[in-house]
Amino acid sequence: MSVPTITLAELPADAFVLDVREPHEWQAGHIETAVHVPMNSVPATVAHEPDTIPPDRRVHVVCAMGGRSGQVTAWLIGNGIDAVNVAGGMHAWADAGRPMVAEDQRPPRVV
Repeated sequence: MSVPTITLAELPADAFVLDVREPHEWQAGHIETAVHVPMNSVPATVAHEPDTIPPDRRVHVVCAMGGRSGQVTAWLIGNGIDAVNVAGGMHAWADAGRPMVAEDQRPPRVV
């Protein structure tokens, strides 16, 4: 299955961004408006907390580089959710100089 993918340049300013990285990655640096659900928690979240990942708008999925987010995008599509993978993930985001926030006391970074 080919997973729909967009570039950062195509990411809408008001996009719903789902970050599927692990907690330590999220804490080190993430998009301020993103929602964090680790990859392995996505199925349970969709099943038990359906408002966390909106079923009525496009979900833009990111991870560190695009591999995990591609898998989650395919799973979401297979479960009836409009989703797209963001190419290059958080490494592309950081390389483009886009703003990030961190949950620890260090400057935001991608790990």
